[in-house]
Amino acid sequence: MSDLSNPSRRKALQLLAGVPMLPLATATAASSLLAGFGSATAIAAPAAGAGFASAAFTGMAAPTLSDAAAMATTSVGSSLAVTLSDGSTQTFKLAYQPFFITGDMVSDGKGGTILAGGYVDINGKPIIDKSVPGKERQVFSDSPDGTSLLALPNAAVPGVKGKAVFAVVQFEYTTSNQAGADTYGTLPSPIAVLTLDQDQATGKLTLVQYHNVDTSKVHGLWITCGASLSPWNTHLSSEEYEPDAAFIESNKPFKAYSANLYGDETKANPYHYGHLPEVTVNPDGTGSIKKHFCMGRISHELVQVMPDNRTALMGDDATNSGLFLFVADREKDLSSGTLYVARIGEGFSINPADAGAKLSWIKLGHATSAEIEEMAGKLKPADIMTVVKEDPNDASFTKIFSNGAANWVKLKPGMEKAAAFLETHRYAYLMGGSMGFTKMEGTTVNIKDKVAYSALQNMVDSMVKGGKGWNAASGIALEKPLVAGGIMAHNLAGGQKDQTGAAIDSEWVPVQTKALLVGEDIPADALGNLANPDIIGNPDNLKFSEKLRTLFIGEDSGSHVNNFLWAYNVDTKTLSRLMSIPAGGESTGLHAVDELNGWTYIMSNFQHAGDWGKTLHGKVQATLDPLVRANYKDRFGAAVGYLTAETTSLQLSKA
Repeated sequence: MSDLSNPSRRKALQLLAGVPMLPLATATAASSLLAGFGSATAIAAPAAGAGFASAAFTGMAAPTLSDAAAMATTSVGSSLAVTLSDGSTQTFKLAYQPFFITGDMVSDGKGGTILAGGYVDINGKPIIDKSVPGKERQVFSDSPDGTSLLALPNAAVPGVKGKAVFAVVQFEYTTSNQAGADTYGTLPSPIAVLTLDQDQATGKLTLVQYHNVDTSKVHGLWITCGASLSPWNTHLSSEEYEPDAAFIESNKPFKAYSANLYGDETKANPYHYGHLPEVTVNPDGTGSIKKHFCMGRISHELVQVMPDNRTALMGDDATNSGLFLFVADREKDLSSGTLYVARIGEGFSINPADAGAKLSWIKLGHATSAEIEEMAGKLKPADIMTVVKEDPNDASFTKIFSNGAANWVKLKPGMEKAAAFLETHRYAYLMGGSMGFTKMEGTTVNIKDKVAYSALQNMVDSMVKGGKGWNAASGIALEKPLVAGGIMAHNLAGGQKDQTGAAIDSEWVPVQTKALLVGEDIPADALGNLANPDIIGNPDNLKFSEKLRTLFIGEDSGSHVNNFLWAYNVDTKTLSRLMSIPAGGESTGLHAVDELNGWTYIMSNFQHAGDWGKTLHGKVQATLDPLVRANYKDRFGAAVGYLTAETTSLQLSKA
């Protein structure tokens, strides 16, 4: 029973309302601030009017083989310290709380169950793994990714006792079938709406209903990776590594994808994939989806819409990728607008001490989603441009680089718009865009400082002089690769013009880019790490919390034995390790929620635990593999969940 008779305790509960933090209930009793105190413990109440001042994370050490169990699961040894305006502080130990492990049977909200992360075809029928006779089963994902947490004012879902909130979760791929064969890119990505019961006394989220979104009207989904929550409360998904339409006949994974989706390996149209899907959640916990075909057909990793509700900065997870900007015609509507690609000026550097380089913008075109979808259904690659991989010795062709390889291309007359939106990478190169980045992944924005951030999982190949796909015209010319990657910061401003002198109708245009944080490549250490484990390595997911003034960073590393989730305070410049992902796994699904019904959350998933690399994991695999298999369904399962306080820290008093 909670002891609320103590006057100091009652006063604290009253005064702490309005203090946003993880995992404090700010709209109610603020029970977490009183965590760990027994009923007989007297505590000092904060001064009248005391409010939230700042928060700081204390990091954890990376786990080692001395605690092998910690390396084989989601390990959290970090804490959050909150300072109030009267100078008082409170510290909370953090913990990880999963909603489910993929492959679990969870509630469908109708009295039955449904397979979490399960795959279905275009008709909603389960896709069955028949690779091992006698063990036939529905395929489920080991790679949950982009997640958005949101609330609706009129939510109504049976079984919710507190308040209904919703999480949209997408599943990027499945690593392999039961026989061990690679299945990457061969399955239509599921996307689900989770109805969660938010306990108003503790903030705890409990899964009540799992609903698969019907994706048949958007031709199914292709490799859904990172995601973000739009300012108007919708889930902005992604389709990365767009299938190369010009050479689709030799793309075996895409043929398998088509066979799994349609039952016919020739039916799927590559021009229907590589776009930006948007999911709208309904008050009953269902959802609907549409694709925006006018935002460029690129390797969409993650899109960040700016506070103007119109400007979208897009990650492009490829070799020879670019920094793309989309400015919608209308607020809260991405169905039409103008697409731009950045051109990098002099001074590009990955040294955080350097000033960085100016950015200018090239207009690629204006379109509506409807007209580009119509083009996608009618046009073949040869209708738009001729693309060959060998030098035709014809001056009418232009040599470019696409995904690290040389192409020679010739645009068909009058096909500029089709090329801009269906062959975006090649057209952006032809138009003079700086197509030299490698694996530009997560993108997010710091609104107060008017800075956007982009993660480069690594800085290799097309970013390095003489590297695969390198071209001097990109403005990027590193002297040596940095496999561990880093994060770029882009200053944002208005009053910008494109290459024609026309005004760009946005106050949130990147005008300068410089390095913020970079990793450090090292010789293999005692565990096998190939990048310094005490700083970021191969950053992927990025999300920024305005309240906490913190950039959250999730890793997708071939350099860290365990990938980590980090917090970087942009004011104190402090980097803190919050969580260790199971070895061989990737940190995904990151979403920082400053306030949801008075509570603050950090959503976090992981993918493909135990996906061993011979060099990276050679020193740990024998020890960790049986532990990971025991934890995560023989390596077929992965967690969807969030960071919270330890269970014991939510208790007001001893029983």
